[in-house]
Amino acid sequence: MKVAFIGLGVMGYPMAGHLQKAGYDVCVYNRTTEKAKKWQAEFSGAFAQTPAEAANDCDIVFCCVGNDDDLKQVVLGEQGILAGMPSGSILVDHTTASAEIAVELAAIAEKNGQYFLDAPVSGGQAGAENGILTVMVGGDEAVFAKVEPVMATFARFSQLMGPVGSGQLAKMVNQICFVNTVQGLAEGLNFAKKAGLDTDKLLDTIGKGAAGSWQMDNRGKTMCANEFDFGFAVDWVRKDLAIAFNEAEKLGADLTATKQIDGYYQEIQEAGGNRWDTSSLISRFKK
Repeated sequence: MKVAFIGLGVMGYPMAGHLQKAGYDVCVYNRTTEKAKKWQAEFSGAFAQTPAEAANDCDIVFCCVGNDDDLKQVVLGEQGILAGMPSGSILVDHTTASAEIAVELAAIAEKNGQYFLDAPVSGGQAGAENGILTVMVGGDEAVFAKVEPVMATFARFSQLMGPVGSGQLAKMVNQICFVNTVQGLAEGLNFAKKAGLDTDKLLDTIGKGAAGSWQMDNRGKTMCANEFDFGFAVDWVRKDLAIAFNEAEKLGADLTATKQIDGYYQEIQEAGGNRWDTSSLISRFKK
C-alpha cells in the first residue's frame, strides 16, 4: 500500500516513521524541505516538493498540520493534496481543527470521488513517538474500517465517533477535560508543597486512588521539578481551546471554568512561556 504523510511536526514526524517501519511505502511532504530530508535519512521512504506530488497514486494520505488555515493551504489548490489524490483514495486529517473545516473538506473530496476522515489524536509527542496515540474519528464507517489497521501502526486505539466533524468535536471534549485536570493537579501540588508534604510520596499514594489520572502519572513529578518541556505547547492548547469556545457558543454549552484556565495560560504566554508544555500551569504559583 502506498501512503503519504503531510506535515512533519512533533507529531507527524514520528507517526510517518511508524508507517514506514511497518512496511508501508511512505512519501512525506513538509513545508521545510530540510525536515523532509532529515526524515528520509532516518526512515528511508521518499519525500516530495508539493502535497499533490506526495499524494500522487496513494491509497491513503495522512495529514497533521497546525490549524484550519494550514489545512486549507495543504489540501486545496493546484498543488494541494486533493489535486494529487486519485479517485477512491482516502484523506485522513489528524490536525486538531474545527468541525466546520472537516465538513467543508469532506464535501470537496466527495465531489472528486475521494474520501475524507477527520481524525484528531490524543497522547502528545510521547504518544506519537511510542506509537500509542488515541484517535477520534469522524466519517463513513466503511472508510474507517479500511484506515483503522493502518493507523494501528501509530495508535493503540481508534474510535469512530460519528459522521464527519465528530472526531473534531470529540477532541474538543478531550481538551476541555484535560486542562481542567491539569489545573486541579497544579492547585493540589501547590497546596501539598505549602503543607510541607513529600510530593513524591504523595503522588505515589493518591495516584492509586480516585484522584489518579494520566496527567498525575506522567506530569505530577515533573511539575514539581519545574520541568515543562514535553512537546504540547501552551500556544497550541490555546489554539485548541479557542476552537472549543467557538463551538460552545454555537451549542450554548457552559465552559466557565475552562475559560478561566485559558486565561491562566495567557498569563504564562505573557511571561514568556509560550513553548512550555501545558503542565506549566503550576508555574503561576511560583510568583
